[in-house]
Amino acid sequence: MATVGRVIVLLWVDILAMYTMYVMMAYLTDVWKLSFTDAALIVNAFWGVALLAPLFLTHLVDTFMGNYSMLLISSLAYAVGLGLLAMSTPPVMGNCKEYKPECITHGQKNLFYAALSLTAFGMAGHMTSLNAFLAEQIQEVDNLSEGTFWRFFTSVFAVVIVTLAAVIALPYIRPWSIRFGIPAICTLVATLLFMSGSCSYNYFGPQGSPLTVFFRVFLAATSKLFCRTPNDPKQLYEIQSSEDELIPNTRSLRCLDKAAIIVPSRPQEEQESNRWTLCRVTEVEETKTIIRMIPVWMTFILCGVVSAIGLTFFVQQLEHLNHKVGRLTVPIVVLLWFYEQSQNTCANIYNSCALILNEFDLRKFAPPIGIGSSMILAILCCITAAKVEERRLGVVERHGLIDKPDETVPMTMFWLLPQLLLLGAFDGIFNSSAIEFFIDQSRVSIRRYIPLFINGVFGIGMLGSVLCVFVVGKISERGGNNWFQHDLNASRVDKYFWTLAWLMAANLAVFVIVSILYRYNESQIEDDEAMEFGGLEEPYQDENTRCCCC
Repeated sequence: MATVGRVIVLLWVDILAMYTMYVMMAYLTDVWKLSFTDAALIVNAFWGVALLAPLFLTHLVDTFMGNYSMLLISSLAYAVGLGLLAMSTPPVMGNCKEYKPECITHGQKNLFYAALSLTAFGMAGHMTSLNAFLAEQIQEVDNLSEGTFWRFFTSVFAVVIVTLAAVIALPYIRPWSIRFGIPAICTLVATLLFMSGSCSYNYFGPQGSPLTVFFRVFLAATSKLFCRTPNDPKQLYEIQSSEDELIPNTRSLRCLDKAAIIVPSRPQEEQESNRWTLCRVTEVEETKTIIRMIPVWMTFILCGVVSAIGLTFFVQQLEHLNHKVGRLTVPIVVLLWFYEQSQNTCANIYNSCALILNEFDLRKFAPPIGIGSSMILAILCCITAAKVEERRLGVVERHGLIDKPDETVPMTMFWLLPQLLLLGAFDGIFNSSAIEFFIDQSRVSIRRYIPLFINGVFGIGMLGSVLCVFVVGKISERGGNNWFQHDLNASRVDKYFWTLAWLMAANLAVFVIVSILYRYNESQIEDDEAMEFGGLEEPYQDENTRCCCC
């Protein structure tokens, strides 16, 4: 169990790295003097890569590396990345000791971008393997003595307390080199503690990636592009095995059925020996399942765009509002804590509602309802943010602060609490319902990848937010001034929030249509139809068989 404690200590790394990225907007706008849109571009690009990369890294882990190797490499990347980030600040390198843009050399900028790249890789690697590797260590533990349990509990408690203390204390540290240096030191310590248990961990080799099947089916179907699909599905290749759950052939996406065609002119044994030219019907149907999910996934991209404003524009708003409650200065991390609590609480509420629906045999409707509800919360979040920003701009104008972007706006930062709570509720319900939706609809072999697919689409949304800001800015120029100026006070971010609200409303309508047209558990439906109409054992006629591609 001590080995588990050495793995859990890596949570230091993730939490402190996330805090570092939360304050990155302030660093880029205050020290680098970038416009808030350029700073948002850098932050969104980081989160987009960090969320999209685990999909490819998991395939690499399952095919070649294993969880330990990925966790070790990503932890080292974390330590080096955060270390380079601290070194890229002006006082650490160079003769200039002030936090001004003229003190940042070209070499320090290169260090900064290298640091973000390594940190994004480290975060992606932890998303890929931390939970899986921890599960590999825990599954071997059956009987725990009282002493072992308390050692484990103490290690977990220490990780939580140290991390909490660091996150609360860091906002009160003004020098950026120290603010970035503390996470770097903690990351190095956590990595060394993790490496110290290398001789006692349970190791499991790569088990193979189900995504390989996806690629094999496409390659096999392409190689038989001009072969005619048989009318009788029994003529397609399948291995009758009691170990694997067989999936009957379905009538959609028949182009992919070509992957299971046995070419009469070649010996079957020769074709069976090459898995890249002949696939089983079950493998073809698993691939169809993934493809049928793509239209629903596409509606999630805009959800990533909305989520991105919480990491960029909301944080930038908080930086220049009044942080005082009486004589006490409240750090921004407090409002981010409310966001996290809203996310967790609403996810639990959704799970409770899903259990209630399950008692009435309506569980299958819970995920689509949850996704739709989360999109409604996203719309409300954007509307609330727009109204609050309109009020903030009114305060800025009344106090003559339009040309004074560095001045504190005399408006409490708790005005942003409702939109942060709505954003947390949106993220919590969306993540829980979307993962449950696709796990219910997918086969067991690919279920591990479902959360990664959803995070990947969210990552595309984060990257897409960069394009969205650019396009909206260019369109707004046609009506006069660009909505996005150098600083927040001179910009009209409220109009951008209204635009996102309208776009999300349209996206909600598209999701409703797509979810209605989506064929839920198609294989089971086909099987039920087979029982009712005499089965699929008989050949069926399909006009598409006349086409070489279908």
